[in-house]
Amino acid sequence: MTQPPVNLADRPATQADSPADQSDDLLSELLRSVRLSGERTTEYAPPQTFSIGFAETGSLHIIEAGELDLRLDGNHQVQHLRRGDVVLLPRGDPHHISNTDNNTQAMAAEGNTPEPARWLCGTFTIGDPQASHLLGSLPAVIILGDARAPAPEGLEVARRMLLIEMHSPSQGSAVMIARILDLIFIQILRAWAAGKDAEPNWLAGAFDPQIGLALSAIHRNPGHDWTVEELAHTCNLSRSAFAARFVDRVGKPPATFLTHVRLDAATDLLRGTSLPITLIAERVGYTSEAAFSRAFKSRYGTPPARWRRDILGR
Repeated sequence: MTQPPVNLADRPATQADSPADQSDDLLSELLRSVRLSGERTTEYAPPQTFSIGFAETGSLHIIEAGELDLRLDGNHQVQHLRRGDVVLLPRGDPHHISNTDNNTQAMAAEGNTPEPARWLCGTFTIGDPQASHLLGSLPAVIILGDARAPAPEGLEVARRMLLIEMHSPSQGSAVMIARILDLIFIQILRAWAAGKDAEPNWLAGAFDPQIGLALSAIHRNPGHDWTVEELAHTCNLSRSAFAARFVDRVGKPPATFLTHVRLDAATDLLRGTSLPITLIAERVGYTSEAAFSRAFKSRYGTPPARWRRDILGR
């Protein structure tokens, strides 16, 4: 029997849903761990010469017209963008978008006027971009478009829905825009991870029918004393085949990935509970507080007790 949802935004639970189905969803785990959510949208149609900076927020750019350049701050590489490109900066890396000088000069020399640039920008709030290795291991910039990885068909539907809510706002439009941005974020990550040119990454691994089983097992129980043999058995692979396939898909050995997941879990417990450090260390799979503190400091540059005081402001 279908049960009514607890919140209006939730879909009804059915008998087909199971805890195993939900625990295998590593992308949802990412969104929960960094508390990422869509925020707002803005339409940009700047003058012919412009440079606009974006910082400290996840950003989505949908190019509607013209051509423009994207530069990450501190990086000289230029990403040339054109109509139809969809750009996601999931980690919130500071960047600038500007007019394309070469294109403007070339068209002016030919006596033509370049098409004015116009694009739609959506922003995402990120609770703690440094707290999750999942977010930190994503590329700084993901670009989908005809000349690159093709954009999912659903993106065009989402874009139109955004424009409707922006141009004809009504009751609930703010929530609608936030939810549509969330959907676009997920669609882009899915398309990128499934693409042929995707770098080895946890999300690409999650799409692997065998390695995905091991990743899900680790996330379900990071405190378990996992061995390579046990994880290989979960995937129905030999130890050597599993280890090689894991590195090929995820880009790091199983033990390294497990350490990152454990420390992610530790930050959640440090931030959200008053449990003593010793108990947190035990819950995330460390046999001693000293070993846990060393691993934590190696990643975050500070012991867990001090990290907790700093993050809670006390």
